[in-house]
Amino acid sequence: MGRYQRHHQWRKGEKHTEDDEESQTFLMEFANSGYYKRTSPKLLYLLFLSFLSCSFILAPHLFCTNTTFSLLYSTTVENEGLAAEMDVNVPLCSSISNGTICCDRSSIRSDICVMKGDVRTHSASSSIFLYRSKDGSSLKNYVAGVVEEGETEELEHEKVKPYTRKWEKSVMDTIDELQLIAKKDTLGMYHQCDVQHDVPAVFFSTGGYTGNVYHEFNDGIMPLYITSQHFNKKVIFVMLDYHNWWITKYGDILSQLSDYPPIDFSGDKRTHCFPEVTVGLRIHDELTVDSSLMEGNMGIVDFRNLLDRAYWPRIRSLIQDEEREAQEKLSASLTSESPLEIKNEVQEDQGRKPKLVVISRNGSRAITNENLLVKMAEEIGFEVNVLRPNPTTELAKIYRALNASDVMIGVHGAAMTHFLFMKPGSVFIQVVPLGTVWAAEEYYGEPARKLGLKYIGYQILTRESSLYDKYDKDDPVLRDPKSVTKMGWEYTKKIYLDGQTVRLDLGRFRKRLVRAYVYMFHRLNKHPHLQSQ
Repeated sequence: MGRYQRHHQWRKGEKHTEDDEESQTFLMEFANSGYYKRTSPKLLYLLFLSFLSCSFILAPHLFCTNTTFSLLYSTTVENEGLAAEMDVNVPLCSSISNGTICCDRSSIRSDICVMKGDVRTHSASSSIFLYRSKDGSSLKNYVAGVVEEGETEELEHEKVKPYTRKWEKSVMDTIDELQLIAKKDTLGMYHQCDVQHDVPAVFFSTGGYTGNVYHEFNDGIMPLYITSQHFNKKVIFVMLDYHNWWITKYGDILSQLSDYPPIDFSGDKRTHCFPEVTVGLRIHDELTVDSSLMEGNMGIVDFRNLLDRAYWPRIRSLIQDEEREAQEKLSASLTSESPLEIKNEVQEDQGRKPKLVVISRNGSRAITNENLLVKMAEEIGFEVNVLRPNPTTELAKIYRALNASDVMIGVHGAAMTHFLFMKPGSVFIQVVPLGTVWAAEEYYGEPARKLGLKYIGYQILTRESSLYDKYDKDDPVLRDPKSVTKMGWEYTKKIYLDGQTVRLDLGRFRKRLVRAYVYMFHRLNKHPHLQSQ
């Protein structure tokens, strides 16, 4: 994950301020000219009024030329969509006319293009076509395939790589590029579509850093939510770099965003026709949803509620299986108490203790005295669960464990993405190894606060790092990690991410743990209904 410069967005009112300053400058020059000296005050007053009248009439033409808009859009936007797009809370290209292609390339993170009208795919050429009739309007009949040369006139041509790390050339080079082409029919010879859809489509790539849970959520799932939630599930997802395992892993979430099965763009050779297509995904920031940029002010908590709806059917099934197995064991054992009485007694006892989950790592950035950490947490009063997720672990099981916990502890890394599974009001303690301070705060600390978690960052001392025994005490690796990370991602990864483990100073760490325990103990006692089910 590389650093990048933030894109400077226009703030509402800035353009008006600049226009006012330009007008004031013009008037001052006009007033100081020789013409002013030779003109009577009355005539000057009349000229001034005329100037103001002309300004109101001509202002749209002076300040809203096609040249100006070409800097904001990659293609012309119809006038009826401009008013909505000038609102800072409405994304560019959110409203376009039939037969139009609109591209928003203003973000440093991703390009978004929208096509509306008679849109159809041709996977063999990695193209999406928008056809217009001779008068410029979109065709009434859908057509299939690529029209032979000479049958159409190309009007517009855009290229888009639908992945959300636009600034990172190395990964974008691995993403398939789509050709978006608008053509005007000249012969009127059409073929029927193989599949005709009556709902819009969203095209995106599941390539790139897929396989890393942070990138799968940050660059894929959350941007997909941001881009598609306003369709209210009446949308079809078309995927480039399609992976069956990705569908299996995130199928529960996809079912909450779309009522339709996803399409493998490269694997499905049929021509699909849509009334509207969005190519690319919008992304706001690291692991978050900016409600001010969303229709209906939907935010990060709404996204988490979607995860709740996605995973609870599977969780209920797991609970039923466990209860069935428990009752079978109880029925086979000799006891004077009924299974219901025993179950209620256990639940009541467990409910008195705040629940803590430790996200365990093996190899790099592992906590080497994890067993002592668990023992200390139990002595403080926590009910402790050590979770060891791997790429094949079912997300519903991870969600269940964290959704039912009050405190989560883990060392900085991709697995910290699972803080999204915690309930707002819970505690997230992130152990921050050497050389990861900026990334820990940027990627997980600040997003956790936005979700409503109580975030505690535990920045280790040099003596708590395995690097303390590998390098001289005056080496920049220990003394000035910032100077090393500035040398490039490869140094950060090799030294601080892949080459470091942590041995916690338990006396020092205990203070954070006690703070979390006291916070959750009082919270659970004050609000008993907040205890996990």
